[in-house]
Amino acid sequence: MLRNWKSSPVLAVIALVCITAVWGWTFIIVKDAIAKMPVMDFLAVRFSIAAVIMFLLYPASVKHISLKCLWQGAILGILLGTSYVTQTFGLQWTSPAVSGFITGMSVVFTPVLAWIILKRKINLYTWIAVALAIVGLALLSLHGWNFGSGELLTVACALFVAFHIIGLGAWSNQHNVYALALVQITTVAVVCLIAASPDGIMMPPDGTVWWTVGITAVLATALAFLVQTWAQSIISPTLTAVVLTMEPVFAGVFSVAAGREDLTLRLIFGGVCVLAAMLIAQLKRTAKQNN
Repeated sequence: MLRNWKSSPVLAVIALVCITAVWGWTFIIVKDAIAKMPVMDFLAVRFSIAAVIMFLLYPASVKHISLKCLWQGAILGILLGTSYVTQTFGLQWTSPAVSGFITGMSVVFTPVLAWIILKRKINLYTWIAVALAIVGLALLSLHGWNFGSGELLTVACALFVAFHIIGLGAWSNQHNVYALALVQITTVAVVCLIAASPDGIMMPPDGTVWWTVGITAVLATALAFLVQTWAQSIISPTLTAVVLTMEPVFAGVFSVAAGREDLTLRLIFGGVCVLAAMLIAQLKRTAKQNN
């Protein structure tokens, strides 16, 4: 497995799980940071710094940016950036828990859109995994909700996330991974800067927020999307969507560890459902390979 790590589906899944753990952990520190700084301004600074860091670490990567890589990476970046914008504005009229649940609904949209766009059939294993993931997300997130403009915007966010996952799955194996990730992150930075610019862009107000921006820019953005771009050149969009539902599980784990949330049977059962969904999706892929 280690000898062929660049093309190992198992390592790709493990790497994606590690990224969801990073996203789950940063949820806590980001929540504190955006209490001091507008969300869109935070995202604009975060993605701009991530793009600059990625370029400085490997400036030669621009040599691998072909015209095709540029426009496909830009499309993926626009999809990803728009998902952040719609989710952020949706949060003005809905709770973070509901927003997290609806965003996680991309796990449903992804196989359906993959069937429509990529002609990939949806089998029983996939639907079982999706159903378990939705149950888990509901247990982890929901405590009652109404459907309004905030929820509608967040549904749009989930659709953009699903399109991004599908597009990345279709295009990532055609390009240099680093170059494609750099184009995506740079595009997201531009989208967030445009969304934040009408009111002027506020810089982080103190050292703690700057530390959070730095951590999220390096680990939760540059490294995370580089890993996702590589992983999706190996595994399917549907499996990716299921694995990414581990993010709220890790968010819950870290929230309990930090003393911000109580460990309840609801939280435990929700996490078990999401983990089971991920394992079923992985077993489906393994069974298909062995046939």
